[in-house]
Amino acid sequence: MTTYPLRDTSTMLRRNLKQELRDKVAIGAIIGIPVLFLLLFVYVFGGALKGSVRLAGTPVYVDFVLPGLIIMTAAAGLIGISTQTSVDMTAGIIDRFRTMAIFRPAILIARVVASAAQTLAAMVVVFGIAFAIGFRSHAGLTQWLAAAGLLAIITVALAWLGLAFGLAAKTVGSASNGPFPLILLPLVGSGIVPTSTMPAGLRYFAQYQPFSPVINTLRGLLLGAPIGWNWLIALAWCAGLGLLGLAWSISVFNRRDRKRGVPGPGFPGAPTQ
Repeated sequence: MTTYPLRDTSTMLRRNLKQELRDKVAIGAIIGIPVLFLLLFVYVFGGALKGSVRLAGTPVYVDFVLPGLIIMTAAAGLIGISTQTSVDMTAGIIDRFRTMAIFRPAILIARVVASAAQTLAAMVVVFGIAFAIGFRSHAGLTQWLAAAGLLAIITVALAWLGLAFGLAAKTVGSASNGPFPLILLPLVGSGIVPTSTMPAGLRYFAQYQPFSPVINTLRGLLLGAPIGWNWLIALAWCAGLGLLGLAWSISVFNRRDRKRGVPGPGFPGAPTQ
């Protein structure tokens, strides 16, 4: 039977956006976790930590910490997409979609796009709160556009990874808990204090973990500071995480289909009954 990729993806996207708007808990987590850490580190720990960030040439602590918490917002989006995907899988709606004459990759693509849109909207809220409590950027238009592009790339890459978590999880509980360590990973990097202030072993991990070059690039863009080769390393990590999530998602989705004798997302045709 004939399928219509754009129409089917658009239909699935509307369905997923409406589902996300109804999930107030996920929205609260995606926005609430970074905002809580923002207020905690600025108003509770900021006085103790501001001396260390002056060594990095950033006199105002909120200017230093915001990029790390924005990346934490991107990571928090993993919980939403993983949980919602798992709910769909366990409720049987995905099995119903498999029997319909639709462009079957739309099931995965629409979920990723909807999650990315939700996460980017949450970032706007976090930026707004940061400006309200004193954040100021020295970036020009070009740097803001580059920062927005970087955030879009890391958000989509992590959305694919979250989708894979949700598809592979056996229960909704494991889908929501599985990605949680990634949310805290920006804290064990360059997000809260300069890595130069850390002990040797931890400093090595913090410098070379995936989120640190992304945070360093975003910080340099927002504050008008040099970013060196961090941008290239950041894009390489984004590509690696995105491809891992994409390959893992397709593998799990196809494996479930093969058990039912249904072609995978690379085949647009759907079975007829």
